[in-house]
Amino acid sequence: MGGIAVVRLSGPDAFAIADKIWQGTPLSNASSHTAHLGIITDSDGDMLDQAVATVFAENRSFTGEPTVEFSVHGSRWIQRRVVERLIEAGASAAGAGEFTQRAFLNGRLDLAQAEAVADMIAASSKASQRLAATQMKGNFSRRLNQLRDSMIDIASLLELELDFSEEDVEFADRSRLLEMTRSTRDEIARLADSFHAGRALKEGVAVVIAGKPNAGKSTLLNHLLQDDKAIVSDIAGTTRDIIEDTTEINGILFRFIDTAGIRESDDHIERIGVDRARQALTKADILLWLTDPNDPAELPTDIPEGLPTLILETKADCNEPAVQAKSAGASEQAKSVEAAMQAKSVKASKQAKSVEASIPTSSSNPEKHLEIIKISAKTGFGFPILLKRLTEIAESGTDTTTELIVTNARHYESLMRAIESLKRVEQSLTEGLPADLTAQDLREAIHHLGTITGAITPADLLQTIFSRFCIGK
Repeated sequence: MGGIAVVRLSGPDAFAIADKIWQGTPLSNASSHTAHLGIITDSDGDMLDQAVATVFAENRSFTGEPTVEFSVHGSRWIQRRVVERLIEAGASAAGAGEFTQRAFLNGRLDLAQAEAVADMIAASSKASQRLAATQMKGNFSRRLNQLRDSMIDIASLLELELDFSEEDVEFADRSRLLEMTRSTRDEIARLADSFHAGRALKEGVAVVIAGKPNAGKSTLLNHLLQDDKAIVSDIAGTTRDIIEDTTEINGILFRFIDTAGIRESDDHIERIGVDRARQALTKADILLWLTDPNDPAELPTDIPEGLPTLILETKADCNEPAVQAKSAGASEQAKSVEAAMQAKSVKASKQAKSVEASIPTSSSNPEKHLEIIKISAKTGFGFPILLKRLTEIAESGTDTTTELIVTNARHYESLMRAIESLKRVEQSLTEGLPADLTAQDLREAIHHLGTITGAITPADLLQTIFSRFCIGK
């Protein structure tokens, strides 16, 4: 409950209905985008609340309809009673997402922009807010419309050929059409490829904390969250299940997941925890592997290929800053590099700089590069470097201020379907198949992009989308 609440009334009769419960400047005669102080009356004519009514004329409001917004005191009873009074005067209660749906139906927003409204409301970090704001501005929709228009141009040439099929006329250069199709598919593929990173930035970058039992995973989780989320004990195997929570770091939402220590065990319950830890690895965006330099633990062999991995060497006390990199499977090289790194770190610490190094790998047999970061949860040593690297990895390949990034699973599915249709178009053009078959696949690609922006809107799709909105938006 806040100090002020807003009750929104939208529709063709909004001004007339509002005037039935309003004492003050007649709202039906008020100019658009003006605010007026007055009284909302109860059914007995007495004052229900002193309020401010803001008026928005048709085509100048969020919904595109005449709209009145009453700013009333935040009492829940007052809010409920004002809504009841408007219903008594002839209004109907809004459904979930109805205002945004009306804005879409009246052409104020396209479907992708409308979905961005819900994303903006749900934004839990600076990064997710930026992504929603970019989509609300229509940048994503404009690019999709450009791609769709280019496909319509291709389709129009093919359709024209069908009209003259008896004359066996070919209006379009097949090599040119193939080039245009491939270019369009590549652009759509780039958008689709951004989905994994976009979803992580929107929902929280999944960071799995793993290692041997008693490696300090729960201590690290608590330090990252600045909360005693997990039980910390000297007894190995304390964590038996997945523990997770979110926190924002440098404007990005991270979802840290503490797992059971990975080891062989005869304990049935602990084995279940280890299995869940391994399952968590398959869904991770980043892996933090904790190890004690005095008792190193080898990385599991089933880590997903390409998973960004930071090896954290935990020490109770640490006073020599060092950031290292080593290559999995190159233990002898790693040892020599680590020795060199330690020597360098002494010099670098005097200059207040962190040290970085990498091991060259053969192009014929590339090996995963793993960074080593020394940390101490006791002193906080190494955590600034760790947080910086987490942010850099999360932002790698994306720029939330300028690039178009896909965050919506429905959009991603439609993009993938469009790509499959365009692949069939390319095959048809390459093999010289009849124009009617090529045109059909092209129409399907155009259809799939159209479902994203709402150019094609089945009723059940709209119902599904807007039912997820909150009441009042």
